[in-house]
Amino acid sequence: MTERVDISIRGMSCASCVGRVERALKKQSGVTDVQVNLATEKATVTFEAHANPSQAVHAVEEAGYQPVVETAEIPIIGMTCGSCVSRVERTIEKLPGIVQASVNLTTQKAFVRFLPAAVTLPRIHHAIRDAGYEPQDQGESTQTEREDQEGVQLRNKVLIAAAFTIPVVFIAMGKMIPALEAIFTSIMPHRGWMGIEWLLTTPVQFYAGARFYRAGFAELRHANPGMNSLVMIGSSAAYFYSMAALLIPGFFPAGTAGSYFEAAAVIVTLILLGRHFEHVAKGRTSEAIKKLLQLQAKTARVIRNGDTVEVPIEAVVPGDRILARPGERIPVDGIVEEGHSYVDESMISGEPVPVAKQMDNEVVGGTINKNGALTFRATRVGADTVLSQIVKMVESAQAEKPPIQKLADKIAGIFVPIVLLIAAITFTVWLGFGPAPALAFAFVTTVSVLLIACPCAMGLATPTAIMVGTGKGAEMGVLFRKGAALETLARVDTIVLDKTGTLTMGRPELTDFVVLEGQENEVLRWVAAVEAQSEHPIAEAIVRGAKDLGLDLPSISRFQAEPGFGIEAEVDGHKLNVGADRYMSRLGIDLGKAEERATALAREAKSPLYAAVDGRLAAVIAVADPLKEGSVEAIASLRAQGLDVAMLTGDNRATAEAIARQVGIQQVLAEVLPDQKANEVKRLQTEGRNTAFVGDGINDAPALAQADVGIAIGTGTDIAIEAGDVVLMRGDLRGIVNATALSKRTRKTILSNFAWAYGYNVALIPVAAGALYPFTGFLLNPILAAAAMSLSSIFVLTNSLRLRRFQPDSVEPSQTPAGEPG
Repeated sequence: MTERVDISIRGMSCASCVGRVERALKKQSGVTDVQVNLATEKATVTFEAHANPSQAVHAVEEAGYQPVVETAEIPIIGMTCGSCVSRVERTIEKLPGIVQASVNLTTQKAFVRFLPAAVTLPRIHHAIRDAGYEPQDQGESTQTEREDQEGVQLRNKVLIAAAFTIPVVFIAMGKMIPALEAIFTSIMPHRGWMGIEWLLTTPVQFYAGARFYRAGFAELRHANPGMNSLVMIGSSAAYFYSMAALLIPGFFPAGTAGSYFEAAAVIVTLILLGRHFEHVAKGRTSEAIKKLLQLQAKTARVIRNGDTVEVPIEAVVPGDRILARPGERIPVDGIVEEGHSYVDESMISGEPVPVAKQMDNEVVGGTINKNGALTFRATRVGADTVLSQIVKMVESAQAEKPPIQKLADKIAGIFVPIVLLIAAITFTVWLGFGPAPALAFAFVTTVSVLLIACPCAMGLATPTAIMVGTGKGAEMGVLFRKGAALETLARVDTIVLDKTGTLTMGRPELTDFVVLEGQENEVLRWVAAVEAQSEHPIAEAIVRGAKDLGLDLPSISRFQAEPGFGIEAEVDGHKLNVGADRYMSRLGIDLGKAEERATALAREAKSPLYAAVDGRLAAVIAVADPLKEGSVEAIASLRAQGLDVAMLTGDNRATAEAIARQVGIQQVLAEVLPDQKANEVKRLQTEGRNTAFVGDGINDAPALAQADVGIAIGTGTDIAIEAGDVVLMRGDLRGIVNATALSKRTRKTILSNFAWAYGYNVALIPVAAGALYPFTGFLLNPILAAAAMSLSSIFVLTNSLRLRRFQPDSVEPSQTPAGEPG
C-alpha cells in the first residue's frame, strides 16, 4: 500500500532546483516515488503506507527551500477523556499530508501541522466529525490568498528596486555621455558619484535581492548550484568589484577600477521583474482550476428537525436532506426526493439545454437549478463529489511530469555546474590573453556568462504547457488524468474503439416498424402490450418506442412464451404472435417479400422480428443499438489526422462489420471475449503501434490500462474511468478528435519551448563569453544578459499561454466550455 502526498514548495526557480528537491526527497526512507513540478511549485511524493510526511518536509528545508506547511488550532467539542484524545489524534494522522497532530484535553483543542496541497482544513474537520466530535471553524488561508500575498510582496520588491535603480542608471549614463559628464564632474568628483551609486545600489542588492542570497547560499551549501546561485554570484561580483574600486582603487591595475553598480542593480531589478511576470503568467495557467473551484457552492440549505438552516458546505454530510431553490447552485451530489425542476448541467455534459429532474433523478454539485424547488438527499460530499473529482483529475495531470520533462531535468542537473566551469574558463582566458584592461574584460564576460545561462526557461518549458493544455482540455470536456497522457497521445498512431456504449448508445432501440396489414399505431400498441410481459432487452426497446409515441398499452390475456422462438398472447380480441423468422415458419406463416426487407435490416446491424395478427403477417420490426451522434464525423476526422482506427467488440462478425461500414472503420476485431481485449491491444503494440483504447465498461478496464493511452467515456462506469488516462466527460466521440488535436498542439508547444530555452543558452553563452569580440569588437553587457535571461522565461510562458486560444478542427455542435452556463 502506498500514499501520494502533494507538498507546495517556495523558492524553486529553475530546473536544477527541481532536481535538487527530487534527490533530497528520494533519499528519505519510505519514499517510493517523487515528481517535482516547477510551474505548480509542488512535489508529489509517494510514500509507503503509514510513513510520516514530516521527514519529507524536513528534507525540503534541508535542501534550502520552503515547504508550505500550515498550522491550525481546532477547538473540538465533545472530548471527555484520554481515549477521546487518542481517537481524534489517530483519525487526523490517518489523513494524507498530516505532518503533526497533537490534541489537548484541557484546552479542548487540536494542534495540527499539515500540507495544504495534500489536505485541507475542511477535510480535517470532516474527519474529526466522522470520529464523533464537533470541530469549530476558525477560518483558513486559501492557496489563492497565499499566492496573492506572494504576488504583492514580489511587486513591492520590484517597485522598490526600480525606485533605487533608475537614478543609478541615470548617474552611470551621465558618466558615459561626454556632454553630461562635464556637468556631473562640475557638481561632484567621479568618486563622489560612485559613492552615491553605492548607497543607492545597496538596498537593491541586499533587500530587494535578499531572496537570491537565501536560496543561493543554500544551493552552494549543498554543493548543488542553481539559478539563484548564478544570479547571486553575478550580481555580487559586480557589486563587490565596484565597492572595492571605490574604497581601494590603488589595488587595481591602471584603468580597471571601474564602477559596475548599475549592472548589479539592473540585474537584480530585471530578474525580479521577470519573476513578477512569471508569477502573473503562472496564475493565468491555472485559471481552469480556479474556474472549476468557483463552481463550488459555499453554503447549503439543509433540512434538520423540520427546519431549513443554511450551513457551510463543509458541514454537509451524506444523508442530509437539502433544499435547492430556483436559481441556486446544487451544493453537493444527491438523489431527488421531492419537487420538479430543470437543471443546467452544461459544466458536466456540455449540453446547453437544461435537464428535467424529478424524484429518484441524480443531481450533481455545481450545476444550476433553473425554475423549480428541489429537495434531495446528499450522497457524495466534499472530495467525493463529481466536481471535486474533476478538480482532482486536472490538478493531478498538471502536477505529473511527462517523460520529456524528466529528460530535461537530468540535463538541467548538470547544466549549471558546466556553466560555472565555462565562467571560470572565460575569466582565466580573458585575464591571461585579453587586451588591457584585462581584469575589466574578464570580469564583464564572466558575469555575462553567469547571467545568460540561468536555466529558468528550461524548467518552465514543459510544466507551463501541461498546465495550460490540461486546463484547456477541462474546458472542452476532456480530462487528462495524467499529464504524461498529453505527450503520449500526441504520438499515438492507432485508435482502438470498443463498440457497445462507445460507438453506439449501449442499449437497444426500436429503429423500424413496417406495417404490412392494419394501422401502424394500433399494431404497435398490440405488439408493445405483448412485449411488456418480457424482460428481454429487445422487448424493452419495443415498449419504450411505443411509449415515446404516447401510445397506451391495452391489457392482454393468454400470454405464452416459447424461449428461442417468440410470444403468443391475446390482445383486444386478436391473437398476436411476435418472434423470429423460425417462429413464423413454425406457425406456418408465409414471410414472402418481408424476408428481403429483413435481410436488408440485418445488413444494417439491426435485429429483425415479425408480428402476426390472427395468423397473418402484420409487421416487420427492427431493433438495434444505434450509433451515437457524432460517431461518423469523429471517425472521419481521426482518419483525416492520419490515424488508423480499429473497432474491438465481442459481437458476432456480421453485426460488427455492419456497424464498421456505417462509421467508416475498415479494421474490425470481432468476437473478442472480455478478458481477451487487453491481449488484442497488446498484440497491436507488439506490431510496433502506439495505441489508444477507447471504452466505457467494466470489461474495458484491462484494455484501457494496457493501451499506451486509455480514453474512458465519462458516461461509463467508475472502474473504466479510473483505468483511463483521459476521460471524455460528454460521451461524444468527437471529444477524441479534440483530445488528439490538443495533445499534438501541446507537444508542439513543449518542443518549441525547449528549442527556445536550449537554443537560447547554447547560442548566447559563447556570445556572453566574448566569442564575437575578436571579429566584431562586440561584448555583451551584463545588463543585457540579465534582460535576455528574463525575456527567455517570459517567452516560454507566453508561448504556453497561447494554448488557451486553441480551437480544435472538430468542435461539438452543442459544446459549452466547462463551468460556463449553456
